[in-house]
Amino acid sequence: MADRGTAVTGSHSDDVAALVAQYGRLPAGAPVRLAKPTSNLFRFRDPSAGPGLDVGRFDRVLEVDTANRTAQVQGMATYESVVDALLPSGHIPLVVPQLKTITLGGAVAGLGIESTSFRSGLPHESVREMEILTGSGEVVRARADNEHAELHRGFPNSYGTLGYALRLEIELEQVRPYVRLQHVRFGTARECADAIAQICRDRSYDGHPVDFLDGTVFSAREQYLTLGSYVDEAPFTSDYTGQQVYYRSLQQRRTDYLSIHDYLWRWDTDWFWCSRAFGAQHPVARRFWPRQYRRSDVYRRIVAWDRKHAVTDRIAVLRGRGVNEPVIQDVEIPVDRLPEFLEFFHRDIGISPVWLCPVQLRDRKGWPLYPMDPDELYVNVGFWSTVPLRRGEAPGRHNRAIERVVGELDGHKSLYSNSYYTEEEFWRLYNQPVYERLKERYDPQHRLPGLYEKCVRER
Repeated sequence: MADRGTAVTGSHSDDVAALVAQYGRLPAGAPVRLAKPTSNLFRFRDPSAGPGLDVGRFDRVLEVDTANRTAQVQGMATYESVVDALLPSGHIPLVVPQLKTITLGGAVAGLGIESTSFRSGLPHESVREMEILTGSGEVVRARADNEHAELHRGFPNSYGTLGYALRLEIELEQVRPYVRLQHVRFGTARECADAIAQICRDRSYDGHPVDFLDGTVFSAREQYLTLGSYVDEAPFTSDYTGQQVYYRSLQQRRTDYLSIHDYLWRWDTDWFWCSRAFGAQHPVARRFWPRQYRRSDVYRRIVAWDRKHAVTDRIAVLRGRGVNEPVIQDVEIPVDRLPEFLEFFHRDIGISPVWLCPVQLRDRKGWPLYPMDPDELYVNVGFWSTVPLRRGEAPGRHNRAIERVVGELDGHKSLYSNSYYTEEEFWRLYNQPVYERLKERYDPQHRLPGLYEKCVRER
């Protein structure tokens, strides 16, 4: 890795040339997929029989320019490796998604979010330039001010259907060593939503600056906002990588302190709260569960194995119960409509806890394939569990209800998990005219799947 503006290394150029050659050797008409060890998508399908495109070498931070607060990062670099490279100089990306093995390219081609999103937007909004291998096999540099500006703006939420990001130039922010956390409880969703709006407007609460903001809903009468502020010193720091579980601390402490490193990964150790499904939060099991395996990518592999072999569903049937429908979604709801969404969710879905993360776009022009209103403050609502189905009910009933209500409330739904839209509904929501124009220009032979085929039909 280089510092202070050193040119992008020759080895990266060599890797790009080798990848282009490999892409050219793939059989015409064969499905193209990335050969990479991790995924944070929840659209499980059988692996392709064809050869994978080997992008494993594109996992480095190439350059850090501390003077201009930018970095050159390869697309398959995980945020864990990016943070490890940047923190020694006191910098991080403007938005660091909450799971370690999310890749920078994945967060831009899909969507990422975190507790800085109320002030810094989404990860793709701090990308100045992308080097993209397009579906046509060409490598282009897409910026907001060049001939590939439409691709730069249309790449977010394209999920690898237009091409793959090989290198990205991203903006950075300077950090301080610690984060002071304040957990504030609210008795109603309306009180919580009003507080979110006020904090995001003022960037402060009770006279104290707020640098980070997210929330957790335990029930209709118990929701917390966690307000984070940079500080240079801490009277103590907590450790939630051992016996203690972070989300439980929200109900137990009013004030807490974490190092900036541990704050960034506070959710990863227990995959928010989803590790409880594997027994990893039980004190005895936790003591013997190796610390290095308390990670989101480990839990996801367990889920993938269970989905492949249908173990949980088979056990449910043997016990005389119906199967469970996975309900794993992130949706953006306008802050004023948040109480309506949570009322529906508590009544008809019943999953808890639920994550809240406010987000407002930085860019006034917006992003066409995920058309949020730049004048609107949204709250990302994240929920990741299963809901029982009655005997004879087909999977999808609960997810379909969520899709309907999100639409009624002028919200948006992320596409990293299962979707049930009709093709007409999908393209009304995700800007068919812009997508088709980009597809025709950058993947005219349709070597890559279409967005609807990939995200809904799971091809």
